[in-house]
Amino acid sequence: MLNLYQEILMDHYKNPRNKGIIEDPSFVAEQRNSSCGDEIICSAIINNAAVSCIKFDGKGCVISQATASLLSEKVLNASIQEILAFDKDFLLAMIGMSLGPVRMQCALLPLEALHKGIHVYVSGISEGSR
Repeated sequence: MLNLYQEILMDHYKNPRNKGIIEDPSFVAEQRNSSCGDEIICSAIINNAAVSCIKFDGKGCVISQATASLLSEKVLNASIQEILAFDKDFLLAMIGMSLGPVRMQCALLPLEALHKGIHVYVSGISEGSR
């Protein structure tokens, strides 16, 4: 079973889904892992409190880049509340294998960028309604 998940990760690394930058997005958020140099830039369009379009860009190891690709597929059309509930356990289930602490930081990078962007978006809406 582990080989299947490794193949899926390699496929997403070599053929990333939703890679790029959105013009005129609802948010753009960047997250970096200073210990290894990985970086992820996440941009999305939110309509009716759900992600209607998402892209990511960046550089780094197989885990960070493949997780960004996998995550981008999972969050498309998901609500903001659903996405904010995604956590480390969700990522581990999505990846399908256990990771050590260093690799876990790599896997969490795209989720942290996504959460950061959603928080910026939500706070912008809150400030606009005052």
